[in-house]
Amino acid sequence: MNTETKQRVVEAMRTARTNYDSNAKMAVSLEISSSVLSRIFNGEIEGLLTDAKWFSIARRLDVQLRDEPVWVTAKTPAYQFIYAQLLACQKNSLSGLLCDVADLGKTHTARCFVKENKYAVYIDCSQVKSKQKLIRQIAKELGLGNTGKYSDVYADLVFYLRSIPNPIIILDEAGDLDYPAFLELKALWNATEGACGWYMMGADGLREKIKRGKDLSKVGFSEIFRRYGSRYQKVTPDGADAYDDFVREQVAMVAKANNPNVNIPAMIAKVNGSLTRVKIELNKMR
Repeated sequence: MNTETKQRVVEAMRTARTNYDSNAKMAVSLEISSSVLSRIFNGEIEGLLTDAKWFSIARRLDVQLRDEPVWVTAKTPAYQFIYAQLLACQKNSLSGLLCDVADLGKTHTARCFVKENKYAVYIDCSQVKSKQKLIRQIAKELGLGNTGKYSDVYADLVFYLRSIPNPIIILDEAGDLDYPAFLELKALWNATEGACGWYMMGADGLREKIKRGKDLSKVGFSEIFRRYGSRYQKVTPDGADAYDDFVREQVAMVAKANNPNVNIPAMIAKVNGSLTRVKIELNKMR
């Protein structure tokens, strides 16, 4: 990785630093030493980290490494709805459950929210499906010790969440969690009630997983459903015509924000409602 690209990563690190109480906590989340982080912030970047670690940090902080235009976030109806929900959950220590179609912008919105709000944590549950991996990842994202005895990691996490002002844990792809992890979320919710916001997101698979667990009277699923608001929230409207209009508006807003000269009808026809495809098509045009 060249020096110019490293500087880009450092700027992202400086921005992310505002979400942590100290360099030490941020260093834990990045899996580097606090002394190295301090030296980087003081302008010393060569010879401190391997290229692999630089790339790892860049990925975690969503830094664009290629020389391409910065992706502009469009404040689509889905973005505004999800962001407002996350804000309400964080400020009031509430919980929410969002189950909606894939490729709606849920993940992008959550990542934007975490960048802009202190004590907000984003967890991709598809990468940490087990109970231990999930809890240790939440602790790591908050800058807490996460490699010791599991009971100590859990206890420290609960204590910290109850000590800091208005934390929120965003659980994306929550339908991928295994059963013990779901049960642990219930326990963690109980331990932080009134002190932490929780927001669970997923596509239709998450709704089916919870519904099936409830129908089979499987321990924990009814309790999880109640703790996360007792309803499956969604952004997309009902009805085929309303849904099509909604999707077209989303595609048009994202495409226009990133290329004012784009042919919107042609783009809508190409992407079939996929915001991921919008980015691909725009990059092909560039």
